[in-house]
Amino acid sequence: MSTETPTIDVATREHTGTRHAARLRQSGRLPAVIYGNGDPEHVSVDEKSMLSLLHTGVHVIEVNVDDSSGETCLIRDLQFGHLGDDLIHLDFTRVNLDQEVTVNLSITLTGDCKAAAGEGAVLEVIRTEIEVRCKVRDIPHGITANITDLEEVLTVGELSLPAGVEALLPAEKHICHITMVAEEPDAEATEVDADGEEPAVISEKPAADAGQDNDGESDEG
Repeated sequence: MSTETPTIDVATREHTGTRHAARLRQSGRLPAVIYGNGDPEHVSVDEKSMLSLLHTGVHVIEVNVDDSSGETCLIRDLQFGHLGDDLIHLDFTRVNLDQEVTVNLSITLTGDCKAAAGEGAVLEVIRTEIEVRCKVRDIPHGITANITDLEEVLTVGELSLPAGVEALLPAEKHICHITMVAEEPDAEATEVDADGEEPAVISEKPAADAGQDNDGESDEG
């Protein structure tokens, strides 16, 4: 985590409920709740300022309520609209810097994977974030992994985590891996069986039986 914790100002909300929350959002503010150390505190925060902080990957901020002195808070939960593209609500939790917490960290993959440039090779990303446990003061903004020289698999255990940060997933779980895409079989090859012989036609009668009916009697005479 950065040595300097960012700060944001919030204002106490006198009214709650769906209609009041909608009016807040129309005015450019987001409804939020601060939990911990007593009853939940309903507040609102400037949308642009909040989104600007979130885009930096910050997890911990100093929250000033109604111009009071800042409280160290963890951004605990973000709620998005039904399309998933707009933030409509968020929750903060009061914490102290030595408190141990669990948070989700985003994973950024850098570099051009050489192994994925081969014919039929595809880089498949399994996870874009992982859950970690650490003290509040040790929370990093995110995790970066260079996959330029990746040969087959990048696992959780191979991530470079800062001191004091522990991944909660098993070490063998995949972050990403190289998969091979099977080529479409050649149309002409499908007409030949495994032994290289043309498949038998079973809808026609053998030549020797062509002159007999189903009871074995000849049709002639």
